[in-house]
Amino acid sequence: MDKALLEKIEKLKKEKDVVILAHYYVDGQVQDIADFVGDSFALAKKASQVTQANILFCGVKFMGESAKVLNPEKTVAMPDIYADCPMAHMATVEKIKEAKAKYDDLAVVCYVNSTEEIKEYSDVCVTSSNAQKVVGNLKEKNIYFVPDENLARYIAKFMPEKNFIFNDGFCHVHKALTVEDVAKAREDHPDALILAHPECVMATLDLVDYIGSTKQIIEYATASDKKEFVIFSEMGVLHELEKRNPDKKFYLSSHDQICPNMKKVTIDNVVTALERFNTPDIAETEIVLTPSQVEAAKTPLKRMLELS
Repeated sequence: MDKALLEKIEKLKKEKDVVILAHYYVDGQVQDIADFVGDSFALAKKASQVTQANILFCGVKFMGESAKVLNPEKTVAMPDIYADCPMAHMATVEKIKEAKAKYDDLAVVCYVNSTEEIKEYSDVCVTSSNAQKVVGNLKEKNIYFVPDENLARYIAKFMPEKNFIFNDGFCHVHKALTVEDVAKAREDHPDALILAHPECVMATLDLVDYIGSTKQIIEYATASDKKEFVIFSEMGVLHELEKRNPDKKFYLSSHDQICPNMKKVTIDNVVTALERFNTPDIAETEIVLTPSQVEAAKTPLKRMLELS
């Protein structure tokens, strides 16, 4: 990256009192200039700990909303306010109300990949890193898990004592990774381990070598003695994997492992967003929530941090 651009970014961060948080799925250049890079769980924790007055969240909208809920007194903005997550909208308040009316002893477990409104009606949030631990710590027998069905089915496998109610939601990137992709990966890279995110369908997960969150995949590959890996997740994770492991080889199963919304975050709109902080123009990409929205959505997020 151009040295002058790097210096400009650092200068703006200092002048505007901004911390940059970035998800592993955004462009590698953006990851490189971020103050902290992580998966959804790590970023949720970090958002509750930062000391700067302003947060620039390089990811998709639900992540910025979570940061705002945990930091209502701070200005939280996105490089692109239209970078959204389709899966976050695959749960509805109406279905949550129906489940609450139908089942006694019910906990609404909300994957952090969801809208602020869905969080308002949930009992606890989870991420792919902590879902098993958090759900295991719940006293309720009936678990309505929203919005991702695939993560829910993976977690349910470890908890036969719980009754899971599944929601019809998914990540299109992970759902598209099939058993045929596993077979092709074995054929093309016979010496490689296949590492998969639990948002993949169960038929695919049953055939891979390791299942974990984005951070867990990175840590597993880094600690492994193996030298080759096929990654069943969004392609952005390769940036961190290759940076930590220059002596190892990482492959994708196809050319379609891309989240177009994450890729809306670019180095150019990061700079533009930094320039907007502390000016009226920040309203163009700022996350704005009412006090009542913050209060309602804060409970499941705070409970997640406590239970995990």
